[in-house]
Amino acid sequence: MGQRPGAPTAPPLVLVTDRESRLIDPTRAYHLGRDPTSEIVLDDPRVSWHHAVLRATDGHWLLEDVGSTNGTYDQGHRIDHEDVGPGTRLRFGDPATGPSATFAGLPGPAPGERTVLLAPRSSGTFRSPSAVLELPGRALRIGRAPDNDLVLDDLVVSRHHAELRELPDGGHEIVDLDSHNGTYLNGRPVRRAPVGPADLVGIGHSSLCLADGRLVEYTDTGEVSLDVQHLVVRVGPDHRVLLDDVGFPLAEKALLAVAGPSGAGKSTLLNALTGLRPADEGTVLYDGRDLYRDYAELRRRIGLVPQDDILHTQLTVRRALSYAAELRFPGDTAKEEREGRVSEVIGELGLEAREQQVIASLSGGQRKRVSIALELLTKPSLLFLDEPTSGLDPGMERSVMQLLRGLADDGRTVVVVTHSVLSLNVCDRLLVLAPGGRTAYYGPPTEALAYFGEAEWPEAFEAFENDAEGLCRQRFRASPQYQRYVAAEAAHPVPPARPPESAGAARAAGAAARPVGREKPQGWFSQLGTLVRRYAAVLAADRLFLTVMIVLPFVIGLMCRAMAGSRLTDENAINCLLTLCLGGVLTGSANAVREVVKERAIYRRERVVGLSRSAYLVSKVVVLGAVTVAQAAVLTVAGLAGVALTAQPRPNAPPPVTTGVLMPQLPELIIAVALLAFTSMMLGLVVSALVAKEETTMPLLVLLAIVQVVFSGLMLRLHGVPGLEQFAWLVPSRWGLSAMARTVDLNRLTVPSPITADPMFRPERTGWLVSMGALAALAAAYGLAVLALLRRHEPSVMRK
Repeated sequence: MGQRPGAPTAPPLVLVTDRESRLIDPTRAYHLGRDPTSEIVLDDPRVSWHHAVLRATDGHWLLEDVGSTNGTYDQGHRIDHEDVGPGTRLRFGDPATGPSATFAGLPGPAPGERTVLLAPRSSGTFRSPSAVLELPGRALRIGRAPDNDLVLDDLVVSRHHAELRELPDGGHEIVDLDSHNGTYLNGRPVRRAPVGPADLVGIGHSSLCLADGRLVEYTDTGEVSLDVQHLVVRVGPDHRVLLDDVGFPLAEKALLAVAGPSGAGKSTLLNALTGLRPADEGTVLYDGRDLYRDYAELRRRIGLVPQDDILHTQLTVRRALSYAAELRFPGDTAKEEREGRVSEVIGELGLEAREQQVIASLSGGQRKRVSIALELLTKPSLLFLDEPTSGLDPGMERSVMQLLRGLADDGRTVVVVTHSVLSLNVCDRLLVLAPGGRTAYYGPPTEALAYFGEAEWPEAFEAFENDAEGLCRQRFRASPQYQRYVAAEAAHPVPPARPPESAGAARAAGAAARPVGREKPQGWFSQLGTLVRRYAAVLAADRLFLTVMIVLPFVIGLMCRAMAGSRLTDENAINCLLTLCLGGVLTGSANAVREVVKERAIYRRERVVGLSRSAYLVSKVVVLGAVTVAQAAVLTVAGLAGVALTAQPRPNAPPPVTTGVLMPQLPELIIAVALLAFTSMMLGLVVSALVAKEETTMPLLVLLAIVQVVFSGLMLRLHGVPGLEQFAWLVPSRWGLSAMARTVDLNRLTVPSPITADPMFRPERTGWLVSMGALAALAAAYGLAVLALLRRHEPSVMRK
């Protein structure tokens, strides 16, 4: 709803009904009735579904009855329309006992007090402020702690978040105080920036602006509207259209279902509405603010529950939510505050009896509740769900949809994408997409089947298969439903938060000025600590991983010991070194090859809400690296402890070497195997970040092991062979086995041959250090490759 160009501004009024008192905006039209999506809901059976409309016209307020069954009354007289102002009292449905609406004038502000003011246009839509402060003529501190000048009771706000400072010329600037979630000016993250009367400062769920020498606060309580205008999404070199001119208005506290056959563009629409993949054309207005332009700020007010689990299912419900709260709330949030919020969402979702239960043991419906609980931690205003009822039985499906109904009634706007049509009747609005991403219907779900002229949904969906020309969209736009639920409700769209500009220009400006995911100036080590503890807990809870982790190095080590006997000899040295090499490669690669791909859905979601890409990778490296190094040490000790690593003196041969090139042989071998295993682990992370499905990792693990053994240098002559020698430099086992061979002086242990005569096996200190350096360089290169691959799998809006 928005301002009509050229319309005189009527005086603002306060509307008092039996349920609420609210400030009404002269730039909007208000629908009154039993429809839950009406701006003013009158929940009484005597009131019609669409009863009346209140709007400002020609400088005054006018209420029009829109053909209600039981009428609208002023002092007992039925009216069709009436001018209203301070002191007017109307009744609906019955002249004596029907629900009433009383109008009052706007009170004037009292200096320094919390009061009611008219929201400026920069707030994006008309709202009553939650606080008004006189500027003290000095720095005004804003944050969550009680000692701030403006206290924001919001866990996503840091204790001391930002300061509004007066400049020498009388102006003001906003300064971020190294906050956790950032400070935003007109939707862009800033560290320090001047602030004028037309600017909007975003901190957590609050928006702040300067007005007449005062600081006015507007709190996003969750009751926000969504206005979708002409969305078009194209892909590929041929610009194939996935979403074709989709638009609809959605009132606050509404539940919208998006349905349609496979390939209709439901997931594409969800990505466009959440900003994960912005539409190529069109606009999404979050309570009047351009979501694409202000995405860096608004993304934290959007909750998204994808089809896949976004929690580690090895953890208990409470523990998983607690780790998520640590990542999403500022580091200065006390543990009691975080746990208090976790308890709130557990209670809100009805999970009290299961909070100490492992998520993997929950039913499908309960697991979905836990994913929703995760998103509710930060109190999002918009909640999107992708196929939340997929795979659930009808009873559980109904339970989940009733849960979403309750979430919308509690003060959120909820959008659910679904294939199921069994529980659509609990929704306020239904959007049906036809193949090609075209709108086939938008309106109340109770009218949908009658509109299509079918008795069941399968028949309605079958009709779309022959709609290559888009006739369903043409039919809908010519229908009364389009006029009533799209055109009429979007006739006065909310004015943009900034001066008008094209959607393409807004998107380009946002992309240029919005470093999404980089606005948090501190907290990297705090994130790393949380990620390390969570990942260690996940691995410790995975019994299969623990079993393999413990058993594998002992098995391989004992195999090596059986080959070696009491001494390395010409007959067994090569086999022992190859076994150690293979053990290091397998332990490292097997640990890591599934660890990124299996968490892709979790990573994508956490990345959008502020997770550091590098902190995520380093947490994997720290935990898996510690495990891998320990396994390598066990493997080497089990295989060679007590084994004589020097050859029997041969006639006319120099005396045998009893130490390695830098230290005793066994510690030096442990270091070489450990670094080889660590580098192989990093290569395993590359594979895990590269593949699309977890099932493909095991065949690739086998391939990696074979390649590494073949190109280690003991099965194939590499020195002096063009191409093969250079390729082997990229293989970790080549350098790892080189270091091991130098330590035991392989040339003395074995009969001279073209393979053992390789210069990379000579016991030289410089050569050993080069081999260790090459392994470290390969590990670093693999780490950079993982970072690049992680970026490739992120939502497009994060690739900045």
